[in-house]
Amino acid sequence: MEKVNKFLTETADVFLFISRTIKETFSRDFEFREFLRQCFQIGYKSLPLISVTGIIMGLVLTIQSRPVLVKFGAETMLPGMVAITLIREMGPVITALICAGKIGSGMGAELGSMKVTEQIDALESMGINPARYLAMPRVIATTFMMPVLVVYASAVAIMGCYLVAVLFLDVSGEVFMNGFRKTLEYKDIYSGSIKALFFGFSISNIGCFVGFHTEGGAQGVGLSTIKSFVICAATILILDALLWNFLIG
Repeated sequence: MEKVNKFLTETADVFLFISRTIKETFSRDFEFREFLRQCFQIGYKSLPLISVTGIIMGLVLTIQSRPVLVKFGAETMLPGMVAITLIREMGPVITALICAGKIGSGMGAELGSMKVTEQIDALESMGINPARYLAMPRVIATTFMMPVLVVYASAVAIMGCYLVAVLFLDVSGEVFMNGFRKTLEYKDIYSGSIKALFFGFSISNIGCFVGFHTEGGAQGVGLSTIKSFVICAATILILDALLWNFLIG
């Protein structure tokens, strides 16, 4: 019973923290410089990792899917199937999980370090709102950059799929592009982008919340890093199931 009460209390605290962050988003004192710095940290510095992940997604999905399609005489469906899978599902989810490990846990560790060293308390003593100065720019930057990273990862994955199909699987480039264009629809693109917005908003809020509530010195910072990733990953999978039914089902 005690664990249930603790879980419900923490869940309520998370929603209160999110509402506070949303409220600060519409305040006049918007930290634009910090927002740009976070966009650079979250977006540009994540590109190498996202690039490698995207290429691997395209390679693995193409290599694993082709034998099954050949068995059923549906080899021409390979481009369309890979494109829909990447743009609707694998691109947003895998990219969000990678960002949960890099961005969400990073926020938990960074803000957790500031919490245990009393830097956040020092900001409050100087009359600076920590939610406005620290949390809000991170939340907005992550929410803004996540769709960009997802689109980039999906594009890189499709390029990897194209290269494997054309160079190693004897698939015509023209056939690949025709199958890609005929199968892909606008709803596939916007559904992936909407998922990315929700994922980015959740990752940043969870990372900031865990960081703001860190206790116990260096050990607490380490636990916050792990906690941020675990909660972010679980939230991403839950949101993916809910949003799939809403957007596609």
